[in-house]
Amino acid sequence: MAAGAPRIFVSHLAGVAVFDPVGDQVGRVSDLVAMLRVGRRPPRLLGMVVEVLSRRRVFVPMTRITGVESGQVITTGVVNMRRFEQRPTERLVLGELLDRRVTLVETGEEVTVLDIAIQQLPARRDWEIDKVFVRRGKGGALRRKGETLTVEWSAVTGFSLEEHGQGAESLVATFEKLRPADLANVLHHLSPKRRAEVAAALDDDRLADVLEELPEDDQVEILGKLKEERAADVLEAMDPDDAADLLNELPEEEKERLLTLMRPDDAADVRRLMSYEERTAGGLMTTEPIVLRPDATVADALARVRQQDLSPALAAQVYVCRPPDETPTGKYLGTVHFQRLLRDPPFTLVSSLVDSDLPPLGPDTPLPAVTSYFAAYNLVAAPVVDESGSLLGAVTVDDVLDHLLPDDWRETEFHEEGVRGG
Repeated sequence: MAAGAPRIFVSHLAGVAVFDPVGDQVGRVSDLVAMLRVGRRPPRLLGMVVEVLSRRRVFVPMTRITGVESGQVITTGVVNMRRFEQRPTERLVLGELLDRRVTLVETGEEVTVLDIAIQQLPARRDWEIDKVFVRRGKGGALRRKGETLTVEWSAVTGFSLEEHGQGAESLVATFEKLRPADLANVLHHLSPKRRAEVAAALDDDRLADVLEELPEDDQVEILGKLKEERAADVLEAMDPDDAADLLNELPEEEKERLLTLMRPDDAADVRRLMSYEERTAGGLMTTEPIVLRPDATVADALARVRQQDLSPALAAQVYVCRPPDETPTGKYLGTVHFQRLLRDPPFTLVSSLVDSDLPPLGPDTPLPAVTSYFAAYNLVAAPVVDESGSLLGAVTVDDVLDHLLPDDWRETEFHEEGVRGG
């Protein structure tokens, strides 16, 4: 190795921004590609898988990477935009080598791989895997028992081509800061076995967010590999409209079994959504908009809008209704937009600010009419009200877009034709 050549642990590269020479961002590091070699020779690092802004994953050879620094990767600016396809002799360092159970050559003791270090070879652009950071005992990255140590690649054995004894804690920790859509893209490109391991290691809320961003086939596959009680918990954590869409993909018997295991209130919301035709306002809506009583203040409304788990579309406006506050509510009085909330004093009653001129959608309004409604009134969310005047829910622009795009739009994005060059 070159004297003073930096050693970089791959977990520090996950999600790091990739820039061209003039400072424009190309994408973010999704994984690293290595080629295992015979004997105990360290694997050669071939390049990086970079997720570009369109969420396509492309391959950038190490020969086109001019700098790997803290918080960024610099390329030559020449990036082949064809989709990355893994070859049989290649291994994804983050996706396939972390969390693997391997053996220390000297003692025969089994250890868990928590991280892997790479280093550049002297006077060349070639990189190799240099060191392996492991933990003794059976604990993964999230379990604090067991001594940790850094050893040479040649000091361990067991990085076979099979996925044997591989957990997921280190991978989950490495991608902890990824947005749900980006983590969904990572999961989609893992093997089914590895995908199930990672899904099992995610908490219910995180897995629910990720499932909402996956293609339907992946959703059904992951849900089917969870224990039924946990599958019901994850469905409860999903947005009701997304949970309803996923359950509709399951056989009737399995669907009913999971609904029975869900909390009664959550199951009731999902059943109600499933009773509407899919491509109508009722089938598109969420049953959990921000609902306030007429005597609520602007301060109350802004406190609700600030809730971190709300999507931007749902946080764009509040719906003023008579009690009860849960959907279906009492009489719907109108909507107050976020911008209006910012213009009035905190003590102002929301009932004095409602926009009652905007006609609400009916639950049976077909998708084309919903689309025209959003375009005509420049909306990102809209109320859905039944014949009796009760608020049933709200349709958001992201759900409208999901249904305007082809049914397989997620698959098309994930599986774009092409092979890797370079």
